[in-house]
Amino acid sequence: MTAAERRERQRAERHQLIITAARELAEAEGWEAVTTRKLADRVEYSQPVLYGHFANMEAIRDAVAVECIAEMAEQLHEARQAAPESDAVRAVCTAYLDYAAAHPAAYQAMFTLPTKMKFAHAETPAPLRQAFNEFVSAFGTFNDRNAALAELIWGSLHGMAVLLKSGRIPEDAQQERLDLLITLFAKAPA
Repeated sequence: MTAAERRERQRAERHQLIITAARELAEAEGWEAVTTRKLADRVEYSQPVLYGHFANMEAIRDAVAVECIAEMAEQLHEARQAAPESDAVRAVCTAYLDYAAAHPAAYQAMFTLPTKMKFAHAETPAPLRQAFNEFVSAFGTFNDRNAALAELIWGSLHGMAVLLKSGRIPEDAQQERLDLLITLFAKAPA
């Protein structure tokens, strides 16, 4: 391994260390606790080193979001693949809600905090397109109708996840809401 390759590997490892530390800190204490000072202390590098990797805290959150969206996309894929075709929508929806509940700070970075990430755009990060495609695939082949259904169900699930997390809707009715949502989408006219 050349010296340049070793430096690049170390740089990539530092980059990942920052992302991991930000995510862990956010999950433990919330995003308001994630500061460059705390991150620098946690990763044992100076704040200028952090800024050598990321322009600002928003860029760090976006990097966390992309990493978490990739994880979620994989979970959606596994859930869809494991389910019979007739239950693909339910499997993807359940996996989405489970991920949101299990990783609240990650979910915030992914879908509620300010971001410079582009959604539904040529510059949309690949993991976000992969997650969206899992929803579309749950409805069948990729076409405009199934893409629209995917957008609508994703929006509905996002609302459910946020309202549940904030205590605005009761957790004990979650399965009933999900059943109703899936029934409504399953009966959507073609």
